Amino acid sequence: MADEAKNPQPGHIKPSASVAGSRHFMFATGIENSYPTIQLPDGTIKRVDEMEKTFHYQRWREDFQIVEDLGIRFLRYGPPYYKTHIGPGKYDWDFADETFDELRKLKIEPIADLCHFGVPDWIENFQNPDFPKYFAEYAAAFANRFPWLRLYTPVNEILIAALFSGQYGWWNERLRSDRGFVTALKHLCQANELAEQAILKVQPDVTFIQSETTEYFHAEDPECQAQADFLNEKRFLALDLTYGYPISVTMYEYLLDNGMTREEYHWFGENHVKSRSVMGNDYYVTNEQLVHADGSTTQAGDIFGYYVITKQYFDRYHLPVMHTETNYMHAEQAPYWLQKQWANLHHLKLEGVPILGFTWYSLTDQVDWDTALREDNGTVNPLGLCDLDRKLRPVGHAYKKLIEQWREILPTESFSLTLTY
Repeated sequence: MADEAKNPQPGHIKPSASVAGSRHFMFATGIENSYPTIQLPDGTIKRVDEMEKTFHYQRWREDFQIVEDLGIRFLRYGPPYYKTHIGPGKYDWDFADETFDELRKLKIEPIADLCHFGVPDWIENFQNPDFPKYFAEYAAAFANRFPWLRLYTPVNEILIAALFSGQYGWWNERLRSDRGFVTALKHLCQANELAEQAILKVQPDVTFIQSETTEYFHAEDPECQAQADFLNEKRFLALDLTYGYPISVTMYEYLLDNGMTREEYHWFGENHVKSRSVMGNDYYVTNEQLVHADGSTTQAGDIFGYYVITKQYFDRYHLPVMHTETNYMHAEQAPYWLQKQWANLHHLKLEGVPILGFTWYSLTDQVDWDTALREDNGTVNPLGLCDLDRKLRPVGHAYKKLIEQWREILPTESFSLTLTY
């Protein structure tokens, strides 16, 4: 476990100096940096790099300036892991040095995004049992390189990465099995925890914002209820493991039946750093699913919405919350979705849930997310604050106005709450 002096006892959330000192609600955006590998119809394996598809490598200075112009002080951002960690103990810091130095000059606070749905070619995929140790090595090197950083998301959306890579057959290892899912989940969660411990050894004054999908499964009819109940337990697994939360017998048997050992499971309870964590909740209109009699699921729309589902997660983990991702695929309707998400979030905050921030994800439009990056069509998805010509969309103007209206009204003093788990 991490040294106790560097990892306070569970129950106390110590704010990072940068965030606590600002006393500002954390209005954020992100620059999409997914980079999984996929298989094309002809059998070719291709790396999907959203930074490349959205021209960020050429226009990153312009992108950062737009962030500043919008009045956004926090940015979910990270260099492409697969290009930066080029071998065991070997790194190419050129792009990271340039971009993070510019963010520091602009006084934009990065939430450092270290692994976003993919790994370097030499690690292969999430089935590799050596991935966690190599990723922890990278995290330590990154923290040493940028000691001024205070906010980290070590591994983005662990549940989605494990499902899409190990169970749905879409990304990276492209497996379609419960065992493939559990193995990916185990290694991703181990990597996250080892990285957090490695970062804390370098920089004790950091906070981890674990961006994770928040979901709910609705039964179409009574025959589907048992499967819906199972999926509604499974949705918590990534956070249960990373926070050391005691899982149900059903989930414990599921993990053990699909390759996790008793020792590996108990390791998480002994090695989490929940006391330095903010729970990042990602919510989209696709996050609620309808379960059918044959076991399949389809999108249900926002039946419960962010308010109800986030309250479920908060009641489970009792951690400070940040809304770390949302967007809407239709440009003209996106301002309405923004207002709806904000109303849900604000109502939760008024009821005493310690919500520290909100994120429209991402800064620019994205490419091919309409197929979950499974296809290389070059389809532009109009869900950014600005388009790929870097012109503000209606939601960009709406978000700038929202920030101006609310920035001084929502301080972050709740960040230093003492919580009882």
